[in-house]
Amino acid sequence: MVILLILVSTLCSSIEASTRKPNGRRFKPEHRHKAILTLNSFEKGGDGGAPSECDNKFHSDKTLVVALSSALFNHKKRCLKEITIFGNGKRVNAKVVDECDSSKGCKNNIVDGSAAVWKALGVPEKRRGEMSIFWSDA
Repeated sequence: MVILLILVSTLCSSIEASTRKPNGRRFKPEHRHKAILTLNSFEKGGDGGAPSECDNKFHSDKTLVVALSSALFNHKKRCLKEITIFGNGKRVNAKVVDECDSSKGCKNNIVDGSAAVWKALGVPEKRRGEMSIFWSDA
């Protein structure tokens, strides 16, 4: 009985240690959402048309930024926060700067990414357009 108790205690300590970062803080559990990554230009004169909803600015296509469909955008609750995008065997963090308005035709599961997001995921220019991905809050 004592040996079993020691084994369980050791196992629990091992699991506890594996869920901590090197600085001792716990890893946040990752909840991944399935979505479609689309290509968008956030530059003046680009696809978005107007300045971004979150900061009223245009953004370079070389910047890691995204727009989220209305449900994912969640009434600006994700504004200027980073999300992690998983696709093409890679991952990248990008800042949420805009809404892809579902009342104006944007599907409910869209992550609309800049060219920089697609480049960071290693997708060649001629293959950019739509791609199945997963994403999570960073």
